[in-house]
Amino acid sequence: MLNGQNGQRIACVLIDLNTQRDFFESNGACPVADAREYFPKLRRIVAWARRNHVPIVSSMDSHRAWERPDHGGRKHCVDGTNGQLKLGFTLFPNRVFVDGDNTIAVPVDLFKRHQQVIFPQRTNDLFTNPKADRFMTQLTAEEFILFGAVTEREIKAAALGLMARHRRVTVLVDACGGWNSSESDLSLRQISAKGAILSNVDELLTRRLSRSWRYTQDDLVRSCRGNGICRSTNGKAHGNGRANGGSRANGNGTSGANGRAIPKNGHNELPGSNGFGIQH
Repeated sequence: MLNGQNGQRIACVLIDLNTQRDFFESNGACPVADAREYFPKLRRIVAWARRNHVPIVSSMDSHRAWERPDHGGRKHCVDGTNGQLKLGFTLFPNRVFVDGDNTIAVPVDLFKRHQQVIFPQRTNDLFTNPKADRFMTQLTAEEFILFGAVTEREIKAAALGLMARHRRVTVLVDACGGWNSSESDLSLRQISAKGAILSNVDELLTRRLSRSWRYTQDDLVRSCRGNGICRSTNGKAHGNGRANGGSRANGNGTSGANGRAIPKNGHNELPGSNGFGIQH
Protein backbone atom coordinates (compact mmCIF):
# COMPACT_ATOMS: atom_id res chain seq x y z
CA MET A 1 0.00 0.00 0.00
CA LEU A 2 1.19 3.47 -0.85
CA ASN A 3 1.90 6.10 1.75
CA GLY A 4 3.21 9.60 1.29
CA GLN A 5 6.79 10.69 0.98
CA ASN A 6 9.20 9.02 3.39
CA GLY A 7 6.50 6.58 4.45
CA GLN A 8 4.21 9.29 5.84
CA ARG A 9 0.48 8.77 5.54
CA ILE A 10 -1.38 11.13 3.21
CA ALA A 11 -4.00 13.17 5.07
CA CYS A 12 -6.18 13.81 2.03
CA VAL A 13 -6.17 13.63 -1.76
CA LEU A 14 -8.16 15.89 -4.05
CA ILE A 15 -10.00 14.17 -6.90
CA ASP A 16 -10.43 16.65 -9.75
CA LEU A 17 -12.89 15.23 -12.24
CA ASN A 18 -13.00 16.63 -15.77
CA THR A 19 -12.32 20.33 -15.16
CA GLN A 20 -12.11 20.80 -18.91
CA ARG A 21 -13.15 23.49 -21.37
CA ASP A 22 -16.06 21.56 -22.87
CA PHE A 23 -17.65 21.31 -19.41
CA PHE A 24 -16.74 24.60 -17.73
CA GLU A 25 -16.66 27.17 -20.51
CA SER A 26 -20.06 28.44 -21.60
CA ASN A 27 -19.13 27.97 -25.26
CA GLY A 28 -17.94 24.41 -24.65
CA ALA A 29 -19.57 21.42 -26.32
CA CYS A 30 -21.49 20.26 -23.21
CA PRO A 31 -21.19 22.93 -20.50
CA VAL A 32 -22.62 22.25 -17.06
CA ALA A 33 -25.39 24.54 -15.89
CA ASP A 34 -24.07 28.02 -14.94
CA ALA A 35 -20.61 26.90 -16.06
CA ARG A 36 -18.70 30.15 -15.53
CA GLU A 37 -19.99 30.54 -11.98
CA TYR A 38 -17.75 27.66 -10.92
CA PHE A 39 -14.47 29.40 -11.81
CA PRO A 40 -14.08 31.25 -8.47
CA LYS A 41 -14.77 28.05 -6.52
CA LEU A 42 -12.34 26.00 -8.58
CA ARG A 43 -9.64 28.64 -8.28
CA ARG A 44 -10.01 28.69 -4.50
CA ILE A 45 -9.68 24.90 -4.31
CA VAL A 46 -6.53 24.97 -6.43
CA ALA A 47 -5.05 27.80 -4.34
CA TRP A 48 -5.78 25.85 -1.14
CA ALA A 49 -4.14 22.73 -2.59
CA ARG A 50 -1.04 24.68 -3.61
CA ARG A 51 -0.79 26.36 -0.21
CA ASN A 52 -1.13 23.08 1.67
CA HIS A 53 0.82 20.93 -0.81
CA VAL A 54 -2.12 18.57 -1.21
CA PRO A 55 -1.72 15.77 -3.81
CA ILE A 56 -4.35 15.69 -6.53
CA VAL A 57 -5.64 13.05 -8.93
CA SER A 58 -7.18 14.56 -12.08
CA SER A 59 -9.27 12.85 -14.73
CA MET A 60 -9.61 13.97 -18.32
CA ASP A 61 -12.71 12.95 -20.22
CA SER A 62 -11.35 11.61 -23.50
CA HIS A 63 -13.34 10.42 -26.52
CA ARG A 64 -12.47 9.38 -30.03
CA ALA A 65 -13.88 11.42 -32.91
CA TRP A 66 -15.98 8.51 -34.19
CA GLU A 67 -17.64 7.76 -30.84
CA ARG A 68 -21.29 8.70 -30.33
CA PRO A 69 -22.16 10.33 -26.97
CA ASP A 70 -23.97 7.82 -24.77
CA HIS A 71 -26.19 10.54 -23.29
CA GLY A 72 -27.55 11.68 -26.64
CA GLY A 73 -25.90 15.09 -26.47
CA ARG A 74 -23.16 16.73 -28.48
CA LYS A 75 -19.72 15.26 -28.94
CA HIS A 76 -17.35 16.57 -26.29
CA CYS A 77 -13.78 16.21 -25.05
CA VAL A 78 -12.69 14.69 -28.35
CA ASP A 79 -9.01 13.73 -28.42
CA GLY A 80 -6.80 16.57 -29.62
CA THR A 81 -9.46 19.31 -29.53
CA ASN A 82 -9.32 22.55 -27.56
CA GLY A 83 -12.49 21.56 -25.70
CA GLN A 84 -10.73 18.55 -24.21
CA LEU A 85 -8.03 20.69 -22.58
CA LYS A 86 -8.07 21.24 -18.85
CA LEU A 87 -8.65 24.75 -17.57
CA GLY A 88 -5.17 26.22 -17.31
CA PHE A 89 -5.31 27.10 -13.63
CA THR A 90 -6.16 23.50 -12.67
CA LEU A 91 -2.74 22.30 -13.88
CA PHE A 92 0.05 22.12 -11.32
CA PRO A 93 3.69 22.75 -12.26
CA ASN A 94 4.78 19.39 -10.89
CA ARG A 95 2.51 16.91 -12.66
CA VAL A 96 2.54 13.65 -14.58
CA PHE A 97 0.18 12.37 -17.26
CA VAL A 98 -0.39 8.61 -17.26
CA ASP A 99 -1.21 7.19 -20.70
CA GLY A 100 -4.18 4.84 -20.88
CA ASP A 101 -3.59 1.44 -22.48
CA ASN A 102 -5.78 -1.01 -20.53
CA THR A 103 -2.90 -2.28 -18.38
CA ILE A 104 -2.13 -1.73 -14.70
CA ALA A 105 1.50 -0.80 -15.37
CA VAL A 106 1.74 2.39 -13.33
CA PRO A 107 4.19 3.41 -10.57
CA VAL A 108 2.21 3.48 -7.35
CA ASP A 109 4.55 5.99 -5.72
CA LEU A 110 3.94 8.88 -8.13
CA PHE A 111 2.94 11.22 -5.30
CA LYS A 112 6.46 11.01 -3.95
CA ARG A 113 7.62 13.00 -6.96
CA HIS A 114 4.55 14.72 -8.41
CA GLN A 115 1.77 16.72 -6.83
CA GLN A 116 -0.71 16.06 -9.66
CA VAL A 117 -1.35 12.75 -11.43
CA ILE A 118 -3.60 12.93 -14.52
CA PHE A 119 -5.49 9.97 -15.96
CA PRO A 120 -7.58 9.82 -19.17
CA GLN A 121 -11.15 8.64 -18.77
CA ARG A 122 -12.96 6.95 -21.65
CA THR A 123 -16.21 6.23 -19.78
CA ASN A 124 -18.28 7.86 -17.05
CA ASP A 125 -16.36 5.93 -14.40
CA LEU A 126 -12.69 6.72 -13.75
CA PHE A 127 -12.24 3.27 -12.22
CA THR A 128 -12.71 1.68 -15.65
CA ASN A 129 -9.21 2.96 -16.37
CA PRO A 130 -7.13 0.07 -14.95
CA LYS A 131 -4.19 2.30 -14.07
CA ALA A 132 -6.37 4.82 -12.24
CA ASP A 133 -8.08 1.94 -10.44
CA ARG A 134 -4.79 0.45 -9.28
CA PHE A 135 -3.28 3.78 -8.31
CA MET A 136 -6.24 5.01 -6.24
CA THR A 137 -7.00 1.62 -4.72
CA GLN A 138 -3.48 1.45 -3.29
CA LEU A 139 -3.51 4.96 -1.88
CA THR A 140 -3.75 4.99 1.91
CA ALA A 141 -5.06 8.53 2.11
CA GLU A 142 -7.33 9.23 5.06
CA GLU A 143 -9.82 11.15 2.89
CA PHE A 144 -10.68 11.70 -0.77
CA ILE A 145 -12.22 15.08 -1.64
CA LEU A 146 -14.15 15.25 -4.92
CA PHE A 147 -15.07 18.15 -7.21
CA GLY A 148 -15.52 18.80 -10.94
CA ALA A 149 -18.01 17.40 -13.46
CA VAL A 150 -20.44 15.87 -14.08
CA THR A 151 -22.34 15.43 -10.78
CA GLU A 152 -24.87 12.89 -11.99
CA ARG A 153 -22.25 10.82 -13.81
CA GLU A 154 -18.52 11.01 -13.08
CA ILE A 155 -18.83 12.48 -9.57
CA LYS A 156 -21.35 9.86 -8.54
CA ALA A 157 -19.36 6.99 -10.06
CA ALA A 158 -16.08 8.06 -8.45
CA ALA A 159 -17.69 8.54 -5.04
CA LEU A 160 -19.38 5.13 -5.14
CA GLY A 161 -16.18 3.50 -6.43
CA LEU A 162 -14.10 4.93 -3.60
CA MET A 163 -16.65 3.99 -0.96
CA ALA A 164 -16.81 0.45 -2.36
CA ARG A 165 -13.07 0.38 -1.61
CA HIS A 166 -13.83 1.49 1.96
CA ARG A 167 -12.48 5.00 1.55
CA ARG A 168 -13.70 8.12 3.30
CA VAL A 169 -15.25 10.41 0.67
CA THR A 170 -16.11 14.11 0.84
CA VAL A 171 -17.89 15.86 -2.04
CA LEU A 172 -17.62 19.64 -2.45
CA VAL A 173 -21.18 20.15 -3.59
CA ASP A 174 -20.81 23.78 -4.70
CA ALA A 175 -17.80 22.86 -6.88
CA CYS A 176 -19.56 20.02 -8.71
CA GLY A 177 -21.26 20.97 -11.97
CA GLY A 178 -24.16 19.05 -13.46
CA TRP A 179 -26.36 19.14 -16.53
CA ASN A 180 -29.68 18.42 -14.83
CA SER A 181 -30.36 19.88 -11.39
CA SER A 182 -32.91 17.26 -10.32
CA GLU A 183 -30.66 14.38 -11.38
CA SER A 184 -27.69 16.03 -9.70
CA ASP A 185 -29.61 16.44 -6.45
CA LEU A 186 -30.72 12.81 -6.59
CA SER A 187 -27.14 11.66 -7.18
CA LEU A 188 -25.90 13.65 -4.20
CA ARG A 189 -28.62 12.18 -1.98
CA GLN A 190 -27.71 8.68 -3.14
CA ILE A 191 -24.00 9.00 -2.40
CA SER A 192 -24.77 10.70 0.91
CA ALA A 193 -26.99 7.74 1.85
CA LYS A 194 -24.02 5.46 1.08
CA GLY A 195 -21.80 7.38 3.50
CA ALA A 196 -20.24 10.25 1.57
CA ILE A 197 -19.85 13.58 3.37
CA LEU A 198 -21.42 16.54 1.55
CA SER A 199 -19.41 19.68 2.14
CA ASN A 200 -18.56 22.97 0.41
CA VAL A 201 -15.55 25.04 -0.59
CA ASP A 202 -15.79 27.48 2.33
CA GLU A 203 -15.56 24.56 4.74
CA LEU A 204 -12.54 23.17 2.90
CA LEU A 205 -10.70 26.49 3.11
CA THR A 206 -10.88 26.48 6.91
CA ARG A 207 -8.65 23.40 7.01
CA ARG A 208 -4.99 23.81 7.80
CA LEU A 209 -2.96 20.74 7.01
CA SER A 210 0.46 19.95 8.40
CA ARG A 211 2.87 20.12 5.46
CA SER A 212 4.97 17.04 6.07
CA TRP A 213 6.74 17.57 2.74
CA ARG A 214 6.84 20.04 -0.12
CA TYR A 215 6.65 19.25 -3.79
CA THR A 216 9.39 20.84 -5.84
CA GLN A 217 8.04 23.63 -7.97
CA ASP A 218 9.90 22.71 -11.13
CA ASP A 219 8.43 23.15 -14.57
CA LEU A 220 9.02 19.57 -15.60
CA VAL A 221 5.94 17.90 -17.02
CA ARG A 222 6.11 14.16 -17.46
CA SER A 223 4.15 11.54 -19.32
CA CYS A 224 3.94 7.99 -18.06
CA ARG A 225 3.95 5.45 -20.88
CA GLY A 226 2.23 2.09 -21.01
CA ASN A 227 5.25 0.34 -19.52
CA GLY A 228 4.93 2.40 -16.37
CA ILE A 229 8.04 4.48 -17.13
CA CYS A 230 7.70 8.23 -16.88
CA ARG A 231 9.38 10.30 -19.56
CA SER A 232 9.99 14.02 -19.76
CA THR A 233 8.22 16.21 -22.29
CA ASN A 234 9.35 19.59 -23.46
CA GLY A 235 7.50 22.70 -22.39
CA LYS A 236 6.71 24.56 -19.21
CA ALA A 237 3.57 24.62 -17.12
CA HIS A 238 2.15 28.04 -17.79
CA GLY A 239 -1.51 27.39 -17.03
CA ASN A 240 -2.40 30.99 -17.88
CA GLY A 241 -6.08 31.72 -17.58
CA ARG A 242 -8.29 34.43 -18.94
CA ALA A 243 -10.15 36.67 -16.53
CA ASN A 244 -13.08 34.27 -16.63
CA GLY A 245 -10.89 31.37 -15.58
CA GLY A 246 -10.57 29.62 -18.91
CA SER A 247 -7.19 28.55 -20.17
CA ARG A 248 -5.52 30.75 -22.78
CA ALA A 249 -2.88 29.92 -25.30
CA ASN A 250 -0.03 32.34 -25.94
CA GLY A 251 -0.45 32.00 -29.70
CA ASN A 252 -2.90 30.62 -32.18
CA GLY A 253 -2.47 26.90 -32.70
CA THR A 254 -2.66 25.09 -35.97
CA SER A 255 -3.84 21.59 -36.62
CA GLY A 256 -1.24 19.05 -37.71
CA ALA A 257 -1.75 16.17 -40.06
CA ASN A 258 -2.71 13.92 -37.17
CA GLY A 259 -5.49 16.25 -36.06
CA ARG A 260 -3.71 17.39 -32.92
CA ALA A 261 -3.55 21.02 -31.93
CA ILE A 262 -0.01 22.29 -32.46
CA PRO A 263 0.84 25.72 -31.00
CA LYS A 264 3.23 28.04 -32.75
CA ASN A 265 5.55 28.84 -29.88
CA GLY A 266 5.86 25.41 -28.27
CA HIS A 267 4.69 26.59 -24.83
CA ASN A 268 0.91 26.48 -25.17
CA GLU A 269 -1.56 23.67 -24.85
CA LEU A 270 -0.38 20.46 -26.42
CA PRO A 271 -2.01 17.06 -26.68
CA GLY A 272 -0.39 14.15 -24.92
CA SER A 273 1.53 11.52 -26.81
CA ASN A 274 -1.66 9.59 -27.53
CA GLY A 275 -3.83 12.54 -28.46
CA PHE A 276 -5.13 13.49 -25.02
CA GLY A 277 -5.00 17.25 -24.59
CA ILE A 278 -2.51 18.45 -21.98
CA GLN A 279 -1.43 22.01 -21.54
CA HIS A 280 2.32 22.55 -21.26
